[in-house]
Amino acid sequence: MKIVSPKYDICGKELFQNELVRKHFISDVLKIPVNQIHSVRFANTFLRKRYRRQKLGILDILLEMNNDCLINIEIQLKQSIFWDKRQLFYLSTLYSSELRTGENYSRLKRCVSIGILDFNLTDDSEYHNIYNLRNESCRIFSNEIEVHTLELRKSLSGENPLDDWIRLFNAESEDDLNMIKTKNTGILEAIREVKIFNFSRYMRLRYEAHMKYIRDKKAIEAYELYQRENARIEGIRKGFEEGIAKGREAGILEGHKAGILEGVRQAAKIYIEDSLEDGKTKSQITEKLITKFQLSKDEANELYRQISQVYAKSRITSSVPIPANDSLDKQD
Repeated sequence: MKIVSPKYDICGKELFQNELVRKHFISDVLKIPVNQIHSVRFANTFLRKRYRRQKLGILDILLEMNNDCLINIEIQLKQSIFWDKRQLFYLSTLYSSELRTGENYSRLKRCVSIGILDFNLTDDSEYHNIYNLRNESCRIFSNEIEVHTLELRKSLSGENPLDDWIRLFNAESEDDLNMIKTKNTGILEAIREVKIFNFSRYMRLRYEAHMKYIRDKKAIEAYELYQRENARIEGIRKGFEEGIAKGREAGILEGHKAGILEGVRQAAKIYIEDSLEDGKTKSQITEKLITKFQLSKDEANELYRQISQVYAKSRITSSVPIPANDSLDKQD
């Protein structure tokens, strides 16, 4: 029977609701004896912002172990070019957010990230990698910040508990679950939880609704991209046609030049509108106008001024401000 795999967000989060599963998973990944893990409780997944314009961090699963270590567990199905940078951002923000003004550094807690990745992050055969702060001679500087990656698509080399956890996350049928032969209490409990999740009609409906939401969202994004591309092409086409029409009065050569300039202007106008909609700053937009559309600095600034004024008037009713400060942060 096909099952909802534990590597999918909705099933994975439900799996880690079980404290026994949490303890044994962390024990096997971090190589800490399970009897030394006294507690693993859920923590707030919203990272505290120190400044109003600071980027908001939202973690998948955040656990606090023995009141002195924070563990972020993230299940990532698709490869992201900035996955490593995002991990560093989350870990550094998590590490510093625990310390408030005037508090001693001794209150800082160790922060560990465990990335369960359904893609190959590295080219080597190692499916469990550990990253921390070391010098060139590999002498450890600090283990306060540590990143673990489990790469699910790589070949397994043994029958240790970590291999069985990977087999669990890769399971796509009840037969796959039954083929995991282990005496590990945590993995056996995890297999039981996955089966219960899949036998629950309510949870399966939740999963199907979740997947429908994702598909609908992607379809909307694809349609919006299609519309913008069509608008760009139409703008360039109209620019060429208008330029050629004007050029007939002054000569074919001048008409072609005017058509090209008008086409560039139309394309640049659409780019400015899209960039304002995406929250980009003036300097980001004008720099692109100079490099991509070959406009002079004065031309870029003047065109930005004209389009941003029109854009601002059209957005007054919805109260959406134009970014005017280059320090604005764009949200994911």
